[in-house]
Amino acid sequence: MHIAIVEDEEVHSSLLHHYISAWGAARGKTIHMHIYENAESFLFDLEDSAPDAVFADIQMPGMNGMKMVHRLREKDSQMPVVFTTGLSDYLQEGYEVQALHYLLKPIAQEKVFACMDRICSRRDSRKLYTVRTLDGMVRLDLKEVNYCEAQGHYARFLMTDGQEIPVMKSISELERELWGEAFVKCHRCYLCNLENVKQIGEDNVIFDSGALAPVSRRLYRELNRRFIDHYRQGG
Repeated sequence: MHIAIVEDEEVHSSLLHHYISAWGAARGKTIHMHIYENAESFLFDLEDSAPDAVFADIQMPGMNGMKMVHRLREKDSQMPVVFTTGLSDYLQEGYEVQALHYLLKPIAQEKVFACMDRICSRRDSRKLYTVRTLDGMVRLDLKEVNYCEAQGHYARFLMTDGQEIPVMKSISELERELWGEAFVKCHRCYLCNLENVKQIGEDNVIFDSGALAPVSRRLYRELNRRFIDHYRQGG
């Protein structure tokens, strides 16, 4: 696992590093950590790589941790975020950016262990896929993708919440990379995620969210067969 610690005070970053290392040793997990002294350096690195979770101080010089996570959420709606702070004034705003937890300073080891257990549990239950977008690398939960659509030389993902994410891969590359997942071609320009399909009509795939994707006549029969097989096997 890769964990980012964004903390401007060395005493607190060192303590977090120690507790997370202890958790990894106790759980038999290999942990790689990167410590950032400010929000700007974390966001800069996010252009090329993304950690599995971030522990972020809220009160820092320059951009504070809350503003940093608002920026993070523009690119990654799923990354677990644990705020570390000496104040409880940000609870409502933390809810808005889907913070996993707040750790009030002074931080206790058992609280860090509990957070890491939750992060690990969430990570194991998701199907993560990392892909480059125009704004940098993004990690997506494939369970939250309705379909992929070709757009010129590249493609876009339509998520279950309606969000559109352009990605710098062709539809044929995505088809190869997502082989073995629940993604099936329903049209020469579309891959649909069978896990989120509610119904297949002669002209459209209908998703649980109400979104639609076209179905070609050539692929209709095979798509139905794969849909039936997928749910016979338990989805």
